[in-house]
Amino acid sequence: MPGFTLAIVGRPNVGKSTFFNRLLEQRKAIVEDTPGVTRDRQYGISEWNGKTFNVIDTGGFVPDGEEVFEKEIREQVMIAVEEANAIVFMVDVTTGITTLDEAMTSILRTAKKPVFLVVNKVDNSARHIDATEFYSLGIEKTFFVSAMSGSGTGDLLDEVSNLITIDVDQPGEDLPKIAIIGQPNVGKSSLLNAMVGSERTIVSDIAGTTRDTIHTHYNLFQKEFILIDTAGIRRKTKVHEDLEFYSVIRAIKAVDEADVCLIMIDAEKGIAQQDLNIFSLAVKKGKGVVMIVNKWDLVEKATNTARDYEKELKNRLAPFTDVPVIFISAKEKTRIFKVIETALEVCENRKRRIQTSVLNEEMLKVIEAYRPPVVRGNSVKIKFVTQIPTAVPSFAFFTNYPDDIKNPYRNYLENQLREKFNFKGVPVRIFFRKK
Repeated sequence: MPGFTLAIVGRPNVGKSTFFNRLLEQRKAIVEDTPGVTRDRQYGISEWNGKTFNVIDTGGFVPDGEEVFEKEIREQVMIAVEEANAIVFMVDVTTGITTLDEAMTSILRTAKKPVFLVVNKVDNSARHIDATEFYSLGIEKTFFVSAMSGSGTGDLLDEVSNLITIDVDQPGEDLPKIAIIGQPNVGKSSLLNAMVGSERTIVSDIAGTTRDTIHTHYNLFQKEFILIDTAGIRRKTKVHEDLEFYSVIRAIKAVDEADVCLIMIDAEKGIAQQDLNIFSLAVKKGKGVVMIVNKWDLVEKATNTARDYEKELKNRLAPFTDVPVIFISAKEKTRIFKVIETALEVCENRKRRIQTSVLNEEMLKVIEAYRPPVVRGNSVKIKFVTQIPTAVPSFAFFTNYPDDIKNPYRNYLENQLREKFNFKGVPVRIFFRKK
């Protein structure tokens, strides 16, 4: 099942981003931060009461310019209502109820989703009294908070976490799940059609003709898996919706469901910030990744064009560069089978379990060859390594100074694990524990 998604909506300057950052910090305080993974202001992962969920800040998607168009904001609220599992509707106690707040309330009334009204900037008793006017909006679950100081956010998060059920595996869950993700119009549907060999989705040159995630059961040439396409047939009602925002929510959902993400880019346009954000999110969630460069047939080539392109691409993906890159043309159907084979290999790499005896034999040798730096005059000793039974390849190194081993040495160990045991395309987690 896909992960739980909470969208934060509200007009500009009510404090959505401050609240969003607070939710992400909460997670950072609990979970070891993966080095080199950037946090984006528009979406991230939060954790409360042992449950993790996606958070989307619609504030990051508001159009630039002097005046923000009410229509644009409304459309974002509509998309959030349609796509998220629950909605935080944020208002500002210092301005009172505005016409835009009232317009949003009427949209949210039609939502068949839980809506939490969050009155922000309530940081003293006078404002607490002022905040009571927002009860007149008629939203049952209303919370008075200060996103800046964090007061009142705990009660809200308790309510959110109560909505999240821990998923139980469904039958057929053992088939690998591969998601095709990318910007509008990079050729996701064409790749799906080339793989499956039929016009499973409607292909058109209009960016964003695809809408719903489509699951296709692939069972050909002794290969079987579920394909998740973030593309689908677009409903005609809201032609002018904010496509970037829409495709982001869809991509996040697909990342949650997948074992391996095929991140597809247009060879002529290169990798966009949005793709890097989705890549970071996939890495953070421990998913396998394959980079697909589509429309390669349109690129003028010299001797080392592919090699140079791949090098430049991996510079942008750093520090996690152990990722397969495949140059394809979905239209010409070139290297399509290579995509399938590589995705399934990455899936296998993600499931790889190393025997403890083999792990220690190999890794203690590399630790001996290059020892951790001395800490306060004491030598750091790593005596034992074991793989932790998790969905993502994770390893515990037992040492006398677990808190003093820095990132450069962690990166060295990760590179050695990759070299010895082939974790290509898969994030690797390393933990240092007291022996």
